[in-house]
Amino acid sequence: MADKDQAHLEARVAEKGINAMSSNEFLSETEALEERANWPAMMKGLRGRCPSCGETALFTKGLKVQDQCSVCDEEFHHHRADDLPAYLNIFVVGHVVVALIMIALKWDIVSMWTGMFITIAIAILVSVLMMRPLKGMVVGAQWAMRMHGFGGNED
Repeated sequence: MADKDQAHLEARVAEKGINAMSSNEFLSETEALEERANWPAMMKGLRGRCPSCGETALFTKGLKVQDQCSVCDEEFHHHRADDLPAYLNIFVVGHVVVALIMIALKWDIVSMWTGMFITIAIAILVSVLMMRPLKGMVVGAQWAMRMHGFGGNED
């Protein structure tokens, strides 16, 4: 940014009483944050472990995420997994179960009624079993990318 533009910007900021930092100050502040690897954090979350240290359980019971890790003191109360684990679950289960039942019906492995009941049972079972790991993976991804309060500031 040219000195003239920088001076103009600083004058406008002072005019409005806004506390702003220069681009160099911003870069040095963000560079000071240590980089977090996405895949290891997501895999720790997938296993239901703390994405930071991998030592303690991420969940207390059911789908309830702990407020804080007992080993590394990382706070999780501000995570926002929301609906993404459910969308991922529907995507994966839908594609796998539909593909399997289409193959079974095409090759006449099972009758249509048997296939329907097997499909429903498999879809429910796999959905229930996958929800917790998927939610852990989403929390791990949010932690690694410093989203929703994991970066030290609230959104």
